[in-house]
Amino acid sequence: MIISIVTAVYNRADTIGDALLSLQTQTHPDIEHIIQDGGSTDGTLDVIAAHPDPRLRLESGRDGGIYDALNRGIARATGEVVGLLHSDDLLASPGVLARIAAAFEDPQVDGIYGDLEYVAKDNPARVIRYWRAGAYEPELLRQGWMPPHPTLFLRRSVFDQHGVYDTAFRIAADYDAVLRWLTRGQIRLLYLPDVLVRMRIGGESNRSLEQIIRKSGEDLRALRKNKVGGLGVLIRKNFRKIPQFLLKAQN
Repeated sequence: MIISIVTAVYNRADTIGDALLSLQTQTHPDIEHIIQDGGSTDGTLDVIAAHPDPRLRLESGRDGGIYDALNRGIARATGEVVGLLHSDDLLASPGVLARIAAAFEDPQVDGIYGDLEYVAKDNPARVIRYWRAGAYEPELLRQGWMPPHPTLFLRRSVFDQHGVYDTAFRIAADYDAVLRWLTRGQIRLLYLPDVLVRMRIGGESNRSLEQIIRKSGEDLRALRKNKVGGLGVLIRKNFRKIPQFLLKAQN
């Protein structure tokens, strides 16, 4: 089973090397790495060149933002399964993709996700938040639940049948897409109760108060667009983050 990993990157010379190493040390042999670079000028392309891999397919040029880049990368992917590896993130262990491939041997499974650790930007060994996702039940969506998007792996058929990321959303296209796939698409998810990805804090959606407010507005629009709920669900979604700071001490 070929797993296509899509990485959208723009000017991340300081972190892309760690992401590449976490992928290149995977024990699963059948990997295709699609890198969609937005025309980096900070040395990102030099770092990629310093980590040669025959499974890597790089395309560099201007794009319309991260979701446009992800859509382009997904369109280039040829694997049966597609996952994302953001340029600031790391796969948590060398066996992650082997576990994903084994779980997808069940033909009834459309997608697989697991737990996520938020780690310090300058020290990925220091955990800031621990997102224990738990098993999916449809009624959880109205309680503000969603799977950790960086840990989500999907069959290519999900994108073909139910669409990719709506670029009308600048920050919350991932939330909109997950709601669409789960409500309209009725895709079947399997939960792996283990950390699959370590994600550095300081992403686009949380870098300023203005961005946090904008993210909340887009989340609300996604909820209403997919007929999952409104302001009450958004409030519950944000409150679900609080236990993540407590769980990090236990893990």
